[in-house]
Amino acid sequence: MRRTISSAQTYLMKVIFPVIWIGGFTIGTLLLFSQAQGFTDEAGNPPPPGVKWTFLFATLAGGALIYWSCIRLKRVALDDQVLYISNFRQEIVVPLRDIEEVTENRWINIHPVTVHFCRETDFGSSIVFMPKVRWFAFFSSHPIVAELRAASARARGVSPDAPAA
Repeated sequence: MRRTISSAQTYLMKVIFPVIWIGGFTIGTLLLFSQAQGFTDEAGNPPPPGVKWTFLFATLAGGALIYWSCIRLKRVALDDQVLYISNFRQEIVVPLRDIEEVTENRWINIHPVTVHFCRETDFGSSIVFMPKVRWFAFFSSHPIVAELRAASARARGVSPDAPAA
């Protein structure tokens, strides 16, 4: 039976948040550089040049960070044989036996899980998803990581407890 293992907030984090954050900072940066009316002091003087460049750097660095941590996210579902992976425009199906490794980052608040594949897929050789939120389980491993590792091992006919070759 198919069940979703990624967070219900995936769409919010992948689409809505980046549009608002990157859009807002981009508009603010453009207004600073164009010396728009609302971005001057009482005497009509533009902000110091350092403010403009700091805003530009924050926009570029923040955009890169948001791409790396949010825009790459996928929606993922699982059944006994396959992973269903979607970027909200296209869905692909990847057999569990094609999972090579499952890793996670416990230090980022969305706790991203990366699934590495033995072969290239339409989404590349790995995908990142945000698992369902667990309240007050700050730096512990998310249970979906062990579940995916065990499901992959079963699909390959290997004992889930066997050491990696």
